[in-house]
Amino acid sequence: MSGDSLWQPLIDRLDQLQDAGQGVNFWLRDDDAVEPTAALHRLLDLTERFSVPATLAVIPAYTDERLARCIAGRRHISVAVHGWSHENHAAQGEKRQELGAQRPPGAVAAELRAGFGRLRTLHGPAFVPLLVPPWNRIDPGVIAELVEVGFRALSVFGPETGDKAAPLRQPGLKIINTHVDVMDWRGTRGGRNHGELIRDTLRRLDEVNDREGAVGILTHHLVHDESVWVFLSKLFEITASHPASRWRSVAVLGAG
Repeated sequence: MSGDSLWQPLIDRLDQLQDAGQGVNFWLRDDDAVEPTAALHRLLDLTERFSVPATLAVIPAYTDERLARCIAGRRHISVAVHGWSHENHAAQGEKRQELGAQRPPGAVAAELRAGFGRLRTLHGPAFVPLLVPPWNRIDPGVIAELVEVGFRALSVFGPETGDKAAPLRQPGLKIINTHVDVMDWRGTRGGRNHGELIRDTLRRLDEVNDREGAVGILTHHLVHDESVWVFLSKLFEITASHPASRWRSVAVLGAG
């Protein structure tokens, strides 16, 4: 399929929503921000060009005022807490995680409290009380501590409903996940095939409706290849201008 025809199923689906008087929300989460880089500036400029709100999941232990100055005045950018130091505490052979059960929940919560305070101080009104666990993994014992720390929302990867999402639920905590990951982590470690990404987006559109849910796009600006930038540019071009799609900030979706 040619580049344009590859995107036609998404356009057709949005047209169907429009004809039915419905629409769908999209949101963008970008992980692992620490400091200004050429890749970060490219992401900021691209999202600003299409008026796409973006949430940067920032690693508190390694960031400072340079990032705060970089995004100051960019009203479409919000900042979430990406763990504390993105350090793996899992044993050999286990899946990588920083917020797992290897340490007492209180000790993990203390680090998250420090990260929460640091980013809120650095970023002021751009800060949102949203936790993004490194590697999208978090132990239920840690989740139980989050509301007391000050978090109002949690974001991992996958559906917000069903058995897999049940351990994430905690009174006072909104679940706002991502659903389409642009990176081929297990293969090339570059951008995934565009056709696969469009199919993932369409599958997520089948799960949401006009009243509830959103399509969460997950990016990692530091490791994007040119294929990712091309995909994002085309996705933004189509969705930012279509009457049936709405790019929302994570605060609007419930993390504020």
